[in-house]
Amino acid sequence: MNVSSRAKALTAAVLTAGLCLAAAGCTKSDSSSGGDSHASAAADNDSAASQQVASPSAAGPGCTYKTYGGGVPRLDLTGGRTIVGFSQSESTSNPFRATETKSIEQQAKKLGVKLIERNANADVNTQNSQIEDMIAQGAKALIVAPENSDGLGPALAKAKSAKIPVLTIDRTACTDFMAFIGSDFYHQAQLAADDLAGVTGGGDAHVAILTGTPGNNVTTDRTKGFEDRARAKYPKMKVVASQTGNFAQTDGQKVMEQLLQSHPDINAVYAENDEMALGAIQAIRSAGRTPGKDVKVVSIDGIEQAVKNVGAGQMVSDIETNPRFGPLAFQALQDFYGTTGVQPKVIIKDGHFTAGNAKQALEQGLVY
Repeated sequence: MNVSSRAKALTAAVLTAGLCLAAAGCTKSDSSSGGDSHASAAADNDSAASQQVASPSAAGPGCTYKTYGGGVPRLDLTGGRTIVGFSQSESTSNPFRATETKSIEQQAKKLGVKLIERNANADVNTQNSQIEDMIAQGAKALIVAPENSDGLGPALAKAKSAKIPVLTIDRTACTDFMAFIGSDFYHQAQLAADDLAGVTGGGDAHVAILTGTPGNNVTTDRTKGFEDRARAKYPKMKVVASQTGNFAQTDGQKVMEQLLQSHPDINAVYAENDEMALGAIQAIRSAGRTPGKDVKVVSIDGIEQAVKNVGAGQMVSDIETNPRFGPLAFQALQDFYGTTGVQPKVIIKDGHFTAGNAKQALEQGLVY
């Protein structure tokens, strides 16, 4: 995220894998895209870093191809003939998006699925057009990490009319989409507030919040979760400034530089994804202050550099958003076309990197 991003966070069957909708920032990827080397290495480490389910939605009949939108054609994902489209919302220069993309690619290859890929580079209009283009190219299932779920109406309507199921967020389960797979963004923000309170004398802090891209659910949940927690548990914690850094490192740095000038009393930063946190740390140093000492920083995502910063004492903590959606996303499709169906909401387990476990997490390849 980043929102943190994050996210984030899955359409011609649109499958929204996990969505930090912007748990990260923004290059165009085609079918061969892979991201940087450390992201690829982490994605390959399936045994240690793969997603696990924390809490599926309440038991009951799952959504299947027979019940979705009045019924859609059944697909065999293992027959080697099925075309699945993957719409990535943001640049794979961001480690979260690189790892997410790599995970989808690897699982498609493992199943023998032909994968068509597009990257919207943080433009919802482009994402609509790309999804419609993938439908025209014969995609029968689409995995979509939406830039803005509310802005994908045209593409989702096109998929629905073509009897192409959708797995995404903020819609009616088994009508507009199959299900949601992803993190509990609200809870991530609560943990961030707890972590800041723990190192600022029970929350005696003047906090700057670097929010994600406006208008998406990750930003909304990560902002509300933090603010609600602060009001409920930490009356001495004061949010003195809140401004978007658009889940981008450059924007995060610029915004933080401005906030430190206008609010010199800031002694804590909550960044809604790691890219913005890295930018904030640069701004703090440029202002002649020491990150981790003069200004406490917490963030969300779990990218390698941020976890290294936690281990070095430059950040308080980093709450993970696990981007390795490939196995769970394609399992959801297989369940959808099988007999069990897919439940409307699946929350994944995310790690929590602190000074006490950051080194071990890096050694075990749990970061990306």
